Amino acid sequence: MSLLRVGYVREHFSSPLLQYAHDDQEKTFRLVECPGGTGQLISRLTSNEIDVAMQVYHIFDLLLRALTDPLISGIANGSQSYRLVGSYVSTPLNWAVITGASSPYKSIADLKGTKIGISRPGSGSQTMAYVMALNEHWSPDALQFQVNNDIRGLIDSVNEESTAAFMWEWFTTKPWADKGEVRFIGSVPTPWPSWMIAAHPSPTRAPSDALRTFLHALSSYVTKFDAPEARETADVEFIKATFGYPEEDVKAWLKTVGYPSDCTIVSAEVIQDTLAVLSKAGVVKAATYDVKDFVDTQVASLA
Repeated sequence: MSLLRVGYVREHFSSPLLQYAHDDQEKTFRLVECPGGTGQLISRLTSNEIDVAMQVYHIFDLLLRALTDPLISGIANGSQSYRLVGSYVSTPLNWAVITGASSPYKSIADLKGTKIGISRPGSGSQTMAYVMALNEHWSPDALQFQVNNDIRGLIDSVNEESTAAFMWEWFTTKPWADKGEVRFIGSVPTPWPSWMIAAHPSPTRAPSDALRTFLHALSSYVTKFDAPEARETADVEFIKATFGYPEEDVKAWLKTVGYPSDCTIVSAEVIQDTLAVLSKAGVVKAATYDVKDFVDTQVASLA
């Protein structure tokens, strides 16, 4: 028996995946929750932690729904631990800029020269801080970071004022803002589609046939979730029941998010555009990259 291990972050974006996992009666894959976000997903894949369990079947690795920018910057900076095998969300991600409930910071401009909290080095929370700096015409070299591991650590940090702010997806952190535990002082949308899918390149850890089967099935769940009639009722009820979000927040988020019709297609233009922004931010070296080096073309189609 072969089992595909799928690392994911438990957020509303993962709804089609969770629906797929619920219906997977043959248990062809196993979800591995990574609350530390994309940085933790990449770290687990790189360090082989996702293979730790000793079981009677083969374990394969897949990072599902990881942020586009850390995945691409990791490969550009020489990582051999994964390659892109698909796309998951086709719209930008809106990152909230978040500070403590009683902190002195009122706007993004107030954060210049301060310390920014991140989940892990190489995470989306760090990459988007560089994008924020570019937008504000700050030097990326002037940014200071403190690693706080997960959302709880980030929230505690801004309230203890060991960091001035952190960045996280808007709707995921809105419940804490609604409770008055943190404050939003701005937002920065990604200059690229927000989520992609990556897998370990080893055929013994992530064989192409298993990945293709998984991705084609996932595409059907994404298509069902993305249907206009589902967005009106079924999606709203599923997210409310699964994540406890208020109905008005769910409906507002559904107006902003889009999914691809085929999860097995990776856009060459997205890779090139993302690299251009990351190069300006100093996250990757200014160089000429071959987009084929970023994609496992035995699994995904490069469009």
